[in-house]
Amino acid sequence: MPLLDNYNNDNVFAKIIRGEMPCHKIYEDEGVLSFLDIFPQSEGHAIVIPKKSSRNLLGLNSKDIGRVFGAVQRISKAVNDALNPDGIIITQLNGSTAGQTVFHTHVHIIPCYNEKIIINHNDKKPMMDEENLSILAKKIAAKI
Repeated sequence: MPLLDNYNNDNVFAKIIRGEMPCHKIYEDEGVLSFLDIFPQSEGHAIVIPKKSSRNLLGLNSKDIGRVFGAVQRISKAVNDALNPDGIIITQLNGSTAGQTVFHTHVHIIPCYNEKIIINHNDKKPMMDEENLSILAKKIAAKI
């Protein structure tokens, strides 16, 4: 599938932006939304998305890319302050062959902890319970 195919307005992130699906919000401004991944690779795994519709980074204009990555830095600092990880992975995937599974531009912020294994992006992951997601989201948001 070509990387710049048409955008599907029914993807899960578009539904979250429209308020049709819930999320555990960390940060929001006029152009960016960040929330916790409900199938985290690690505790505190956050997602940052532009509110503008784009299938992947190749379809987003430079100004919006700057906004997204400005938010990525801000949220990464909040994750660091709130959770004190030993490292943070920041990754962005474009196209199914690269591992993208939701076709709305997004960036993963994945805290890394010594002695804890990071679950592979494409492996089946357990869904984190709502209570823990809510606690983590509030803890991270408080540091922004």
